[in-house]
Amino acid sequence: MISKATIDHVFETARLEEVIGDFVQLKKSGSNFKGLSPFSDERSPSFMVSPVKQIWKDFSSGKGGNVVAFLMEHEHFTYPEAIKYLARKYGIEIEETEQTNEQKEKADTRESLYLVSEFANTYFQKILHKTDAGQAIGLSYFKERGFTPETIKTFGLGYALDEWQAFSDEALKKGYKLEFLEKTGLTIVKGEKYFDRFKGRVMFPIQSMSGRILGFGGRILTNDKKAAKYVNSPESEIYYKSKVLYGIYHAKQSIAKEDNCFLVEGYTDVIQFHQTGVTNVVASSGTALTTEQIRLINRLTKNITVLFDGDAAGMRASIRGIDLILEQGMNVKVCSFPQGEDPDSFAKNNTEEELREYLANNAKDFIQFKASLLVEDSKNDPIKKAETIRDIIQSISKIPDRIKQEVYLQECARIMDISESVLFSSLAQLGEKDAGKSGKNEEKPQRAFEVVKNEEPVAKVNRQYLLERKIIELLLLYGDREEEFEDLILKENERGELDLEPVVQQAKVFEKIFLDLQEDEMQFSNETFKTLYYTIINTLNQNPDFVLDQFVNAVDTQLSQEITSILMEDERYDLHDWNRMEIYPKAKTDSVAQLVSETILSLRCFLIDQKVLEFQQATISQIADTNRNILEEVKDYSGLKMLLSRKLNRVL
Repeated sequence: MISKATIDHVFETARLEEVIGDFVQLKKSGSNFKGLSPFSDERSPSFMVSPVKQIWKDFSSGKGGNVVAFLMEHEHFTYPEAIKYLARKYGIEIEETEQTNEQKEKADTRESLYLVSEFANTYFQKILHKTDAGQAIGLSYFKERGFTPETIKTFGLGYALDEWQAFSDEALKKGYKLEFLEKTGLTIVKGEKYFDRFKGRVMFPIQSMSGRILGFGGRILTNDKKAAKYVNSPESEIYYKSKVLYGIYHAKQSIAKEDNCFLVEGYTDVIQFHQTGVTNVVASSGTALTTEQIRLINRLTKNITVLFDGDAAGMRASIRGIDLILEQGMNVKVCSFPQGEDPDSFAKNNTEEELREYLANNAKDFIQFKASLLVEDSKNDPIKKAETIRDIIQSISKIPDRIKQEVYLQECARIMDISESVLFSSLAQLGEKDAGKSGKNEEKPQRAFEVVKNEEPVAKVNRQYLLERKIIELLLLYGDREEEFEDLILKENERGELDLEPVVQQAKVFEKIFLDLQEDEMQFSNETFKTLYYTIINTLNQNPDFVLDQFVNAVDTQLSQEITSILMEDERYDLHDWNRMEIYPKAKTDSVAQLVSETILSLRCFLIDQKVLEFQQATISQIADTNRNILEEVKDYSGLKMLLSRKLNRVL
């Protein structure tokens, strides 16, 4: 168990915007930060981070919370794992009690897989550096590739002994279960026998965006034609090939900083680029590029530069992945290397300056690259040229932005020497064809200023829910503030009629809300709000130095997420930078007392309306005498509603 002192220290030290900034590209938006959701596929940023409140909210998925909640959602950490991650990031020493064997046995499968993978990573590195075979075979290979000791250490490169059970026996000896060795794919089990999957291979650990070991890639060093050159870990509960990019952990910060990601094919391409000084590079690890991998990059930048070997056949095969990138609304450039060169060899044989200069001068927009590549194949052949044009239009059709589509069509018309009107017509036909296949009707273009009837049924607003939610928001934001409230008290005038008389009193916001709700015996209808209400009131009563982010960290996950939703919904529509235009909106803090009184009065009026409605419905099925009694009560409530309305107008 991690000590409470350590957990408190972690929360006090960690900065939410810094932690999330390692995973999501954030841009300043008033007093907050905004970015693309890391939990859903979106093109307009709806992910918000509040440095002041130290909370985040993803409006596309509804998720939210504090810094630990983000790591638990994004990296699938357990609570202790998230605390340990933050402690490592900020150099905080962790105080914890030693786990018993019983506690270790209770660790879930997922955590056990991570532990086995971490052990394997340490073991392979130890074999590489500390054994004669590792140094003579594995280390020699890496040095031949030109990797420095610093690079080998940075990427955690290792070596698996050319023995059938060397790794598995060592893992079992250390207490790791064969069940988890098999599930990670490190060990292959056949009946009662077992052997190492990566026997006699140099090892490349594959890490998540947060640096956790998910799996391995292993390259054989012998000339055995029967054995695959590269072997990857099989998919497991922690490793999904389609959702992982090799090098993303080491590249994430420079990708966001450079606002561009170089995409290569192999492990050594990534490592050689890093060693040369170009660090915003990742690899698809030899597998076909997937939508999930593209979205991983999309969280950090909108720009991808795909790097190809000089081999033309390989380029044609790989270029199909570009359409997937375009579908995600990203900007794509393509760069190929001279014949016989690949990203690894070119980076190895050139300085950082030369590499950057080559990439800058030779990276072409995808339409220019694809056209030049396909035109080469269709020289002096009208039929092939037509097919080439259709191929390019097919790619352009994937782009969701219509302005970009038009720009690319114009460029295609120029390169292919064909009229724009024909290309636009072909694109429209392609759209109709795709719509027919999917069973969807093509939307008719809307004329300017045309009024379109909304066919969607309008959802009924739950006023009580909104008012109760507003009361929770006021307690969270201003509960401990001292305010001057102008109240209107019902008093009998000289004619014996009830009238409103103003009375000014000093009180804390939470005291005012609590007393007013108590006076009317009002109860929250929403159970979550009811729990939150009493939790906040008790906290404010017992702790005069109320700190919002500490409160969010102290409550359970469900309440924390509800608090985040309430607070960040308010932040989402915050006004900022209006002073530049000489517009000076009144700050919310200038009218807290008015807002509190108005909300409570509105809730009172709503509840009276509900009561009157109940009485009106009751009169239908009641006898005459009872009706008269009910009508009297309705009259009384209507009189009270009228007085409260006058009171509400005074507040407004």
